[in-house]
Amino acid sequence: MGRMLFASRGGRGDILGVAVLVIDMINDFVSGMLKSSRAKGVVPNIQKLLEFARSRKIPVVYTCDSHQSTDAEFELWGPHAIAGSRGAEVVSELKPKKGDHIVKKGKYSAFFGTDLDQLLRDLDVTRLVLVGVSTDVCVQNTAADAFYRGYEIVVPRDCVDAFTEEGHRRALEYMGKVYGAKVTTSDELIKNLRREHAVIPCSF
Repeated sequence: MGRMLFASRGGRGDILGVAVLVIDMINDFVSGMLKSSRAKGVVPNIQKLLEFARSRKIPVVYTCDSHQSTDAEFELWGPHAIAGSRGAEVVSELKPKKGDHIVKKGKYSAFFGTDLDQLLRDLDVTRLVLVGVSTDVCVQNTAADAFYRGYEIVVPRDCVDAFTEEGHRRALEYMGKVYGAKVTTSDELIKNLRREHAVIPCSF
């Protein structure tokens, strides 16, 4: 059973202090330069989770790779997610909606060199649900920085994936063991959040 809170958090974000972080669900990682059929496979589960989150006014934050043409990262991965290109855009099935937030990043972690932490603080977020790709690269590195900043971490295993099953599995195990991440499923997460939201909040 999920942790329950019984008081409003100031009205700027979700009353439970939760936000969903959608990591790198962009064209280049799903169907483009670094495409993966495994990435396509998590789209329906992410859609389901985002629909629920928006219906409960849980903040949705997209963090998207956006590189300059001279980025040193290209030496490892080749050119991808070049700023302003179609490859750097969120896939059509998961396009941001009105009220969602978008943070562009240049490194694996969504916190490094961005204003993500300040945005989450402004929204009174204390718990992060991480979805997207790749489990063992950008998701894991974002989880590390979230942990260092004191956020609770939840990772629905059917909403993240990697290039390989081994990489996916090992990253989930690592995040659970080292960062205390709660590894669950999208259905179980929705059930727990629905239960928490059923508790009538009171004002301070």
